[in-house]
Amino acid sequence: MSATIDSTSTRRDPAAIAAAAEQVAKAHHRMLDALSRVVVGQRDVLELLLMGIFCRGHCILEGVPGLAKTLMIASLARLLSISFNRIQFTPDLMPSDITGTEILQENKDSGERVLRFVKGPVFANLVLADEINRTPPKTQAALLQAMQENHVTVSGHTFDLPQPFFVLGTQNPIESEGTYPLPEAQLDRFMFKISVDYPSLDEEIRVATSTTSRQAAQLEPLLTAADILRIQEIVRDVIVAEPVASYAVRLARATRPTDASSPPDIRRWLSWGAGPRACQSLLLAAKARALLDGRPNVSFADIRGVAKPVLRHRLVTSFTAESEGVKADAIIDRILDGLSETA
Repeated sequence: MSATIDSTSTRRDPAAIAAAAEQVAKAHHRMLDALSRVVVGQRDVLELLLMGIFCRGHCILEGVPGLAKTLMIASLARLLSISFNRIQFTPDLMPSDITGTEILQENKDSGERVLRFVKGPVFANLVLADEINRTPPKTQAALLQAMQENHVTVSGHTFDLPQPFFVLGTQNPIESEGTYPLPEAQLDRFMFKISVDYPSLDEEIRVATSTTSRQAAQLEPLLTAADILRIQEIVRDVIVAEPVASYAVRLARATRPTDASSPPDIRRWLSWGAGPRACQSLLLAAKARALLDGRPNVSFADIRGVAKPVLRHRLVTSFTAESEGVKADAIIDRILDGLSETA
């Protein structure tokens, strides 16, 4: 793949973008086929993870225990041939357990003592923040600078993180005791919130039989870090027509109760809506969706296809919505039903 995709040739060149999109789509299908040998089902989740990675975005996976969230992420790291670290978040985890710490080291020759920084597990291409809501806000915040700026600062010194860099967090939606919900500012840094659901009957039979036998599928790397960086550049070259961009922005604005375009029901159900970062995520995610499908331009369907994972964690529901049992996904559906493709 490295030899066939050149990100520099796709700048403002529709023909080059179309050719690159075709190559990326082929790689995309090979990756999904390889992952399906290890992870049964969950194809939509895997596609969203790939879209997030190719957009330089971070993701939260929310699902009950036992749905292969950790397996998906670890398998993805092997397939992409990038470094991978897992951090198990617990109530006693400290910020230095994530970013790293300075230790006092003595020079055996001179006897001089110097401070040396020992890098923490955040220094990897792919970081799995397992059960990210089980650690206090002080430790959760240790990831904020890394997620936003791709570096960490310790004792006044700034250290760059390896590129590409992604944080994939997991959450269990059942338990609330002993958890610390992520603050809105940090949730907004995650491009997607991906809901991981139970497998179908046939898929669960395959899971049960494959995991209780001697057979173990092996994954061979299909992409490198350099390939990922090139695809990330190509994503930004995918063409978005002005009406499609307007549709994405109007969709985000319709979630804001104070906006004139917000429907009456939405004003009742939402206390706060999505901010400008949601508009950026909608367009980038739609570009990646089109690229992985082999298309050089974004459609209205691409915007609608990524609306829920982009918006669901950026909406703050009101007491009215909670009392009526209205969830964020249902609110997004209501907005999409009433939103015209023409301004």
